[in-house]
Amino acid sequence: MKIVILGGGQVGGTLAENLVGEDNDITVVDIDSTRLESLAELHDIRTIEGHASHPRVLRQAGCEDADMLIAVTPSDETNMLACQIAYTLYRTPKRIARIRSEEYSDYKDKLFHKDDIPVDYLISPEQQVTDYIKRLVDYPGALQVMEFAGGRASLVAVRAYYGGKLVGHAISTLKSHMPNVETRVAAIFRQGQAIKPMGTTIIEAGDEIFFIADTRYVRMVMEEMQKLEHQYRRIMIAGGGNVGAGLAARLEENHRVKLIERNKDRAEMLNESLQNTTILNGDASDERLLTEEHIEDMDVFIAVTNDDEANIMSAMLAKKLGAKKTMVLIQRQAYVDLVQDNVIDIAISPQRATVSALLSLIRKGDIVNAYSLRKGAAEAIEAIAHGDEKTSKVIGKTIDEIKLPPGTTIGAIVRGNEVLIAHDDTVLQADDHVILFLVDKKYIREVERLFQPSALFF
Repeated sequence: MKIVILGGGQVGGTLAENLVGEDNDITVVDIDSTRLESLAELHDIRTIEGHASHPRVLRQAGCEDADMLIAVTPSDETNMLACQIAYTLYRTPKRIARIRSEEYSDYKDKLFHKDDIPVDYLISPEQQVTDYIKRLVDYPGALQVMEFAGGRASLVAVRAYYGGKLVGHAISTLKSHMPNVETRVAAIFRQGQAIKPMGTTIIEAGDEIFFIADTRYVRMVMEEMQKLEHQYRRIMIAGGGNVGAGLAARLEENHRVKLIERNKDRAEMLNESLQNTTILNGDASDERLLTEEHIEDMDVFIAVTNDDEANIMSAMLAKKLGAKKTMVLIQRQAYVDLVQDNVIDIAISPQRATVSALLSLIRKGDIVNAYSLRKGAAEAIEAIAHGDEKTSKVIGKTIDEIKLPPGTTIGAIVRGNEVLIAHDDTVLQADDHVILFLVDKKYIREVERLFQPSALFF
């Protein structure tokens, strides 16, 4: 696939990193020559220096014969105009734009059509991050929560700790622990290395475990891996920007939420727009303020300002003063790797959340959901089995008959409203939603071809 990415910043660079090596022809456009040199050196991709919305630059980048344009520059206006020009002049068939401002996204149904602003898909980083954090709040103790088939099934990453019922035991004992609940351990990472989960595999403390289950039973399965945490009730948010305000709005109905915002005018505006959130005008790294607001009673402290260092420092202080758990939004990937599981409980990369949303739009072969995992090395996807036994490579076959690529497992199947945990003798049917886990995502093209009806090749 030939893909033109406009913007070589955190999102564009991370996306290029995820797509390179998958038999894609990637071109990145940016005005920063130093940034482009770094990307070209790291990933061996084509780069073009210039303004992303200029017709000459788009032609030079290859929009005339590109399969897809992904506009993720920092400017909404540039992204929209680039999509318009790519469609009008070069008929680029698929156009995706990152739109951050609610002034545009609130009117997306009226604005974004081929006859108006020809953007096929809108990506909102703030919305993606807000959804991501909300799922972590809903499942205390989870490192990552991915939903499939409209939320009916979930893939959850947890750290195994002493106190979990399965720690020190073989995976096969799960069934005796929970006879009425089906689940599947999709992958285990031990000291950073992938281990193929088998019935005889012993779960060890410190293992990072990905399991899949009917969403209704996620907390029951989590209790097998670690001592189950109580649901969060008291939450403090540092930062009243789009993410902080959106998160407070999502949480305030069922949680006791306090939000700290430095800017006085912004704090006053939030005080009027949020109904049940206590708004505090001040600095989240002010020890006196945190103490006065009883930080020691907080179940979780969530720092989501635009400043990585401020987020990390305020969360460290909150933890020192007694906050039970800390979550931090961090732009720089190097910081994520540095603080995760060390001084911060959960480090959240907005780029990873945005890239996961983009992957869902890029993947072929009726793949409707995709999540980037483990720093982009692994991937979880949801594919729909279309066709019939004559045209499909998977329909009518048992799972052990399907030639899956190395390191790929089918974890579950959603059939209507029923979540079926995959077994070797499970037969795939038409319209099944199949949830797969790829330890090595370089095989993604092979998976896409599996779920592409053969008629498409003629």
